[in-house]
Formats: sequence, structure tokens, C-alpha cells
Amino acid sequence: MGLHTRINTAVETAIRVGQGGTAPAKLSDALHYACTPGGARIRPTILVSVAMACGDDSPEMTNAAAAALELIHCASLVHDDLPCFDDADYRRGKPSVHRAYSEPLAVLTGDSLIILAFEILARAAQHSPDRAVRLIRTLSRQSGMPHGICAGQGWESEAKIDLSAYHRSKTGALFIAATQMGAIAAGQDEEPWFELGARIGEAFQVADDLRDALYDSETLGKPVGQDDLHGRPNAVTVLGVDGAKSRLRDILSGAIASIPSCPGEAQLAEMVRLQAERLTPVPTTRAKAG
Repeated sequence: MGLHTRINTAVETAIRVGQGGTAPAKLSDALHYACTPGGARIRPTILVSVAMACGDDSPEMTNAAAAALELIHCASLVHDDLPCFDDADYRRGKPSVHRAYSEPLAVLTGDSLIILAFEILARAAQHSPDRAVRLIRTLSRQSGMPHGICAGQGWESEAKIDLSAYHRSKTGALFIAATQMGAIAAGQDEEPWFELGARIGEAFQVADDLRDALYDSETLGKPVGQDDLHGRPNAVTVLGVDGAKSRLRDILSGAIASIPSCPGEAQLAEMVRLQAERLTPVPTTRAKAG
């Protein structure tokens, strides 16, 4: 089974847990709609790649961790798109959940996916209670306050934004979760994997700022110019397009150098390189000054 198929199967299995029994039909449909199609599934791909590099001695734990992480990510996108935040009409090339199902159902969809993520990890405790608890603790830390994605969204309501803390929480947190949860799922210590996740997260943020500057909404499958519209700081505004591209290359080089020693270190480095190629935007006709 290929990596992408493995991850999609784990996510689909998790969604079916949330749709079981006599459940409200529209909300059940919205759970699936919010998570499919899944795009690149970059966060669970990193998680599974780390687990495999560390031996992947409990595939059931790895699959549960990957699904839980992706459910949290999808939930964050549903909430980000709401009128009270970005008010985005499209996500991944189709109407956002609140446009397709209504705002109340979008709120419930995001909430349900968050709760389902932790249920999936709790169910996996039968394979290894200790690893399940550590996975729950790590995902909780990187999802909430004070340094998780909730904090990242919270920074946008502050008059003065700490750019480093903002990017670390809004984007970096779930990449840190990805590397650390991959190590935990394979029975390894998570702490050495923090730096790799943080660096990949920073790279992803810079790349996202570049895509927002260089691409149109049709190419991205979501609205562009959101940082300018909402007055958020971004790498292109601070560094310019060329400076942001240079910064991206530096971060990715550092990410590869930070990979902890493990049996699959070489293969993991190649995965990071492949993700780097995918992240790096190519020039288009749309670009901001700078």
C-alpha cells in the first residue's frame, strides 16, 4: 500500500467512526466533505514518514496518529473559512463548508472533527496505552493554548503581533505535532523531533506567503490576498519575493540538517527534499511589489 493510500484509508476509517449509528445526515455528510479530497495530506505524510524512519513497529498507532492529525487540520480549515474569521467562499477548489452546508453546520463540523481526532487516539490505546497518552498530550499541546493553532488564531485579534510566536502557533504547531507524533507512534522519544517540525512549519509558512503573492485563486483553489485583506504580517511584505525565496531555501536546508539519527534518516531526508520541491512556488504573472 502506498503512503498516500495508507493515509487516505486511515482518514476514511476515522470519518466512518464519526458517522456511525443514527447520526444527523447533513452533519455526517459534512464531516466527509470537509476532509475530502484531501489535497497533499502533507502533515500526516510527514508523520508516517517519521514513524517509518524510526521503524514503524506499530502501524495501527501510526495510522491512528496520522488520521487524528489530519482531522485536526481539516477542522482548523473549516473554522478558518467561517465568516467570523477569513469569510472564505472556497477551499481546495470547492465551496467551503459553511457555503455548502450553512454556518451552524460548519461550526459543528469543525467541533466534531476535533473531538473525533481524540476519540481515534483513545481507541488506539488498545495497542499501546503509553503511546496513546503521549500522542493525545502532544496533539492537545499543538492544537490549543498557549502555543497551538488556537493561539495562532488568537494572535490575529491582538493589536501587536509577535510574528515569531504567531507563525510558530498558526502554522508550525501541527508540523511539530507531525514529527513528534510520528516518533511517538514508533515508540521513540519525541523531543529530538521538535526542531525538524518547527523548521518544516516555518518553511511552509514562508512558502504559503509566496503562493499568496504569486498565484491566483484558481491555481490555489482558495482566495488569495488574505494577509493583505486582514492586515496580517507575512514574509513577502517583510522580505520581498526574492528575499522570501532565499529564506525558504535556508530554512529547508536547516530542516534536513536537523533530522535526528534514525534507521531511515536518508529516506526521510529525501522526503523533506521532495516536499521542499513541492513547496517552492514557480513564478506566475501575478506578483506583489517587493
